[in-house]
Amino acid sequence: MTAYDAIVLAGGAAKRLGGVDKPGVRVGGRALLDRVLAACAGASRTVVVGGRRPTARPVRWAREQPPGGGPLAALDAGVRCVDAPVVLVLSADLPFLATPTVERLVAAIGSSGREGALLTDPDGRDQPLVAAYRTEPLRRELALLATEYGRLGGLPLRLLPAELDLVRIDADPLASFDCDTWLDISAARTRIREHGIVLDEWIIAVKDELGIELDVDTRVLLDLARDAAHGVARPAAPLTTFLVGYAAAKAGGDGPTAVAEAARKASELAVRWAEEAEGTDGPGTGSDPGAGAAAKEDGRG
Repeated sequence: MTAYDAIVLAGGAAKRLGGVDKPGVRVGGRALLDRVLAACAGASRTVVVGGRRPTARPVRWAREQPPGGGPLAALDAGVRCVDAPVVLVLSADLPFLATPTVERLVAAIGSSGREGALLTDPDGRDQPLVAAYRTEPLRRELALLATEYGRLGGLPLRLLPAELDLVRIDADPLASFDCDTWLDISAARTRIREHGIVLDEWIIAVKDELGIELDVDTRVLLDLARDAAHGVARPAAPLTTFLVGYAAAKAGGDGPTAVAEAARKASELAVRWAEEAEGTDGPGTGSDPGAGAAAKEDGRG
């Protein structure tokens, strides 16, 4: 894939949120900014334009001039800090942006030969802050706008895409969903907890919180937890998955492989426990172990 840098715009007054630190607002237990940073983790360099704050991964910080000067001024500050031939430009309030969308934007520049690729929302509107641009044309147009208007601060963002040769991409409708109001935040938080995605969201949040970069087949662990709960006792499920994780870490080597192997062994053990309890592991099982011997001694066997 084409090498790219990323610029994340994390400034702004967030007036419709009452002036709170919007990039720090949490959705699914993670700050909005951290969710965006996870989506563009493949960037060679990531520049965040805005006030410094803790982040889940290292970034380079920049600040627009004047502070609060708007998205074009912020973008100009960010583009001065990158050197890859392609730059991904994102706002910091995209809770559902995912890596496949980022990769699609970057790939579209190479396949189309255009100066940039941006997402359109479900209503067909351009989203210039969910986009990838060739770095030099982006610098050129920012410089031309600054010359024409005498400044970049306060200029509307819509001036930028009008001057570039862009390809437009339809993507997952949620990819460009941004959080401008508390109603948006509430909708995002509700969506995160919907059946079908809540488990994946939770696992991502836990790995982020613990600093783990391990891809594990969650189905393996869920199957193990089910077997332990059914074959032994309900509390065995979380305890067993903990022990599997500990064993995998102690074994070292390839993480996913170690987890899968430890889970296989524990699952087989849980199945053996269940077979004993159900009397399906062989003749004479499922009853008092001494009953057979006693029967033989008194002539009943």
